[in-house]
Amino acid sequence: MWEELIRRAIAQLDYAYAPYSEFKVGAALLCRDGRIFTGCNIENSAYGPSNCAERTAIFKAVSEGFRDFKAIAIVGGKHGKIEDYCAPCGVCRQVMAEFCHPKEFQIIMAKSPEDYQVCTLGELLPKAFSPKILEVEQG
Repeated sequence: MWEELIRRAIAQLDYAYAPYSEFKVGAALLCRDGRIFTGCNIENSAYGPSNCAERTAIFKAVSEGFRDFKAIAIVGGKHGKIEDYCAPCGVCRQVMAEFCHPKEFQIIMAKSPEDYQVCTLGELLPKAFSPKILEVEQG
């Protein structure tokens, strides 16, 4: 399954809009029910309004009513050429922490469908600020 997820992420590199950094990123998010949402990075000349591939995929899924995620595959590189593993930025990790279980959600950083590394969200973002922190005890 990881290989197919990686292929879907690689396909997203064709849609990435990265005229400023020239660093294209593609992502494919796997829901627990097997549905896949894809995303690419979309830059903006003001930089702040830019959006990462991972967040694009997550926001697409959430906007269509899906919130139970199993894994995400991420690929990226200058001019869309994949030469190394591409880890999610801190903002994307925080968005993942909003929706994903830190010990169960798998992050697949790939160079190709055959060459990838897998880790959990908890390994990439230990002690995350999460919805649990905002829970209020009633008594």
